Amino acid sequence: MRNKLSFLSVTSLAVLVPVCALMSCSGASTANSKTTPTITWPAPAAVTNPTPLGPMQLDATASVAGTFVYNPPAGTVLAAGTHTLSVTFTPNDTSRYNNATASVSIMVTPATSPTPTPPPTPPSSSVAYVYVSSSANSQIFAFSADSNGTLSPLTGSPFPGSAAFMAVNGKFLFANNGSDTNISSFTIASNGALQQVSTIDASQYNQFKNGGPETLFLDHTGTTLYAGDINAYGTESNAYQAFSIDSSTGQLNFLAVTPAAGPNAGSVLSFIGNNTFAYSSGCNKGSPEIFGYQRNADQTLSRLNLSPSIPTAPRGGAYCPFFAAADASNHVAIPLTPFAIYSQIGQPQLAVYTADGSGNLTTTSTSANMPTSSIGFPTDLEMAPSGTLLAVAGTAGLQVFHFNGAQPITPFTSLLTKNQVDQVWWDNANHLYALSQSAGLLYVFTATPTAIGQAPGSPYTIAKPQNLAVLPKT
Repeated sequence: MRNKLSFLSVTSLAVLVPVCALMSCSGASTANSKTTPTITWPAPAAVTNPTPLGPMQLDATASVAGTFVYNPPAGTVLAAGTHTLSVTFTPNDTSRYNNATASVSIMVTPATSPTPTPPPTPPSSSVAYVYVSSSANSQIFAFSADSNGTLSPLTGSPFPGSAAFMAVNGKFLFANNGSDTNISSFTIASNGALQQVSTIDASQYNQFKNGGPETLFLDHTGTTLYAGDINAYGTESNAYQAFSIDSSTGQLNFLAVTPAAGPNAGSVLSFIGNNTFAYSSGCNKGSPEIFGYQRNADQTLSRLNLSPSIPTAPRGGAYCPFFAAADASNHVAIPLTPFAIYSQIGQPQLAVYTADGSGNLTTTSTSANMPTSSIGFPTDLEMAPSGTLLAVAGTAGLQVFHFNGAQPITPFTSLLTKNQVDQVWWDNANHLYALSQSAGLLYVFTATPTAIGQAPGSPYTIAKPQNLAVLPKT
């Protein structure tokens, strides 16, 4: 993986002679008496996939001082072929100078074909494989995470594959591209490399042959794949599909689809430690719902008859729950966001519920003892394997809290990012991964109950990231 790059914008202070024969540029005076600066940008030498764009290619200069913004940005890995790079230049003195643009072509040669030898073994300090899908050229970037959290690209990365949603166990990665009803299976080699081996059309198993998969998740054993089946029984009538996984080939075998369960169903279910009960929550059109399913002996899911209490919100509003994250025991964290009618009126607070032997949920959380986050609207949350830390992501960034079993959750960090974070994931070596789609960044943190900080090289730039999946190796 590439380290955070500092050349996304470059200030040029040199006055250079234009070499317009090498690229497309502009430099004429305009009717408003402003002058358009001249950009000089020699066509870059060819690169080999998967070399990311960097300062050797994004090296335009201008005749006045100002800032460059490149498209595609630094860190982008282009597929083999001829591509156009463009730049927009904004002068510091906009009263005298216009903006200017330029473009050049770059040739990307294919990656060298691998030799017929066993795949290289990642460093012995590798603690996880990290996969980030990108809508740019439908690729999945793959990295090895070092014990200190540093990411290194795996041999052959990026791999072909379209994945708006992913799930991963020890041998296979499963993906749905979000635009059709297919679920694809990829093998994971010993060095982390991916190869697509099968695809099924999941909608064929629905009663009306419509709807289809969106979210993907596994049980704790990794032997069953579950898919949030959106509109399985019609508009806003969602369900869950269950598939067994052939442990040798990764082929998915359909087991069952749950009965229709309304618009909140379909989100990722979080299993508690017994791998029997799993929970999520939602608040479609202001109707709050905390719900759960039981995993049966045949790997299928059955809806639990639950009606957990939701604390009373302050200021005359009502709490809307979104998502759930369970620990390795029988406790479940749920963000509760205060709403009035359909408007959010405060920051999410964090409730904790306890599951009994029948899957029923109870809580002692109140508006007074629940910590208040600063994340804006919640987008994801994930429990650390230790069960002592809870990562909560939202439109305003990422925070980590202390999780204390049935006792109230307590604050730990302030916002760790200023960018919206869309997805979080932990490995088993105290690393927290956070993906910001809008910023095109993957953050890596080293986190313990006493300290948290960004790992070396974080954040990493990824063009048009979609989804994150982490395969712990320890």
